[in-house]
Amino acid sequence: MAFALPSLPYDKTAFGDLISEETFNFHHGKHHNAYVTKTNDAIEGTDNAGKKLSDIIKSSTGGLFNNSAQVWNHSFYWLCLSPEKKEIPAELKSRIEADFGSVDDFKAKFKEEATGHFASGWAWLVLNGDKLEITSLHDADSPVAHGMKPLLTIDVWEHAYYLDYQNARPDYVAALLDNAIDWDFVAQNLDGEGVSRADQG
Repeated sequence: MAFALPSLPYDKTAFGDLISEETFNFHHGKHHNAYVTKTNDAIEGTDNAGKKLSDIIKSSTGGLFNNSAQVWNHSFYWLCLSPEKKEIPAELKSRIEADFGSVDDFKAKFKEEATGHFASGWAWLVLNGDKLEITSLHDADSPVAHGMKPLLTIDVWEHAYYLDYQNARPDYVAALLDNAIDWDFVAQNLDGEGVSRADQG
C-alpha cells in the first residue's frame, strides 16, 4: 500500500504570524508531498512495498533513505506543533530539569543547537537510553535510523521558515520553542507514542 501525505492536525491559518498559511501550503503541500511521491515511486514493485516507513528508513540508503526519512521527519514535526501555547507536563519537566538543569537552560541549549546547525537539517530532543539529549542531524537524517527515541523536532531547512522569517533562523526557532510546541505530545513520546503516530505502513 502506498504512503499518503498526512493531514495537518490543525488549520493552516491557526498559527497566525508564527507560521503562515503560505508556509504550510509550500512546506506541507509541496515539499512534504514531494517526499511522499518520490518514496512511493521508489518502492513500487519492490520488497519495500508494504513495509513500515520506519523499517524502510532503517534498511535503505541514498535517495530512498532521503525521501522516506523526510516523510517520517515531517510527519513527526507537524505533531510537535500546537497553535495554542501549552505548559510542559510535570513528568517531562522534571526529566528536563534533571538532565539540563532547568527549562530555561534546556530551551537555550536547544535554540543554540538549532540555530548553529550548518545548512539543512533537523534539531532534536531525543531519549538516548535513559537520558534526554539535544542533537541535530543533517539533511534527511532521522533518529529512527540511529536507535534514539525522538521526543521533539524543529525543522531547520530553509523551506520551513524562509517565507516568514527570511534568513532569521534564530527568530523562527525561538518563536516555535517559546509559543508553538505541543508539550503534551512531546511528553507522550517518552513512551514512544510519537514514533507510531508518525509511522505508516
